[in-house]
Amino acid sequence: MYEKILAKATALELESIRYLSDMIRIPAFSTKEKEVVEYILKEMQDACFDEAFIDPIGNVLGRIGDGERVLAFDAHIDTVYPGDLALWDIDPFDAHVKDGMVWGRGSVDQEGGMASMLTAARIIKDLGLNRHFSIWFTGTVMEEDCDGLCWQYIINEDKIVPELVVITEPTNLNIYRGHRGRMEMQVHVKGLSCHGSAPERGVNAIYKISRIALEIEKLHERLRTDAFLGKGSVCVTEVYFTGPSQCAVPDSARIHLDRRLTAGETKESAVAEVRQACELAGEPDADIEVLTYSEAAFTGLVYPTQKYFPTWVTPPDSPWLEAARSAYEQTLKRVPKVDKWTFSTNGVAIAGMHKIPCIGMGPGNEVYAHAPNEATPIQHLTEAAAFYAALVYQLNQ
Repeated sequence: MYEKILAKATALELESIRYLSDMIRIPAFSTKEKEVVEYILKEMQDACFDEAFIDPIGNVLGRIGDGERVLAFDAHIDTVYPGDLALWDIDPFDAHVKDGMVWGRGSVDQEGGMASMLTAARIIKDLGLNRHFSIWFTGTVMEEDCDGLCWQYIINEDKIVPELVVITEPTNLNIYRGHRGRMEMQVHVKGLSCHGSAPERGVNAIYKISRIALEIEKLHERLRTDAFLGKGSVCVTEVYFTGPSQCAVPDSARIHLDRRLTAGETKESAVAEVRQACELAGEPDADIEVLTYSEAAFTGLVYPTQKYFPTWVTPPDSPWLEAARSAYEQTLKRVPKVDKWTFSTNGVAIAGMHKIPCIGMGPGNEVYAHAPNEATPIQHLTEAAAFYAALVYQLNQ
């Protein structure tokens, strides 16, 4: 059967290319995904999914099968903006197909995964691979802005709680089993404004926040390391200030921190480390804020969440991982590399918050995510689709 699955995926290769090309041509930035979500819904309906709908936050969900056991495949379908168009050799939304690749914004991160999922669903139905599961294929929104928010909604509000979620973010066709968590913080300080011609009369908030920023740089070097996930990190990514004018000493300032959390690091430990950095900078009264995301979805719904996204790891001896290895080897005839993502995924909510096991396997190489001239190999689309279908077959045995 595994040979039949790969042959079917190969026969449907042009369809995989079509799905991805069509999605690339529909810009789908976070909170602006309506048109691509409607496109995916129609493709699910045309493929005779047993159920397909758009939920109140804008996720598109399609179900195959009606078993008591629940399995899910996830692709976020929002993308980042293209950035400086001068850095692109092609129109990022023209979906070029050349040199064995599909080119364009979202081809890697992460509409390629959605294309392979749609093909996999057709393989599962055509070959009758599923008997025991209700299988959900989810095209999720707002991940680039707030990873995991979409799945908090699916679990808490849609009441869909799978036994396993396969995350189809790019893995270069490897199997991934975790990644660092992350959080976003801001550090705020107050100053005292005065005329810039006599700065000694005031207290310069930029100087205060600069000393803290330099301590944050030092903090990064002493963060803990995990043998699998690697080192935690912290980085100042934005600086803000307020003041009466350009001829006045600033009266407030703040910095934005991107914090990546390795195993054993938590929200509480990360805040405590930043507090210590403020004290070392001579600013013990600085205010540390863990941010909240409260942007409206394209549906108009606001579903606030704190921007703390926990670390997660699927154990190396997990039976789900063993099933994935077996399906991979029998279908693709090679041994998969088992590794981790550098970036963050919806797994922060699924596994990190809700403790639902996750594994990852997706087309494209993550090094091209958010980069100009983004492109995914066509072979990756085909082999990822075959793997998803083969995993369903394996789990039904």
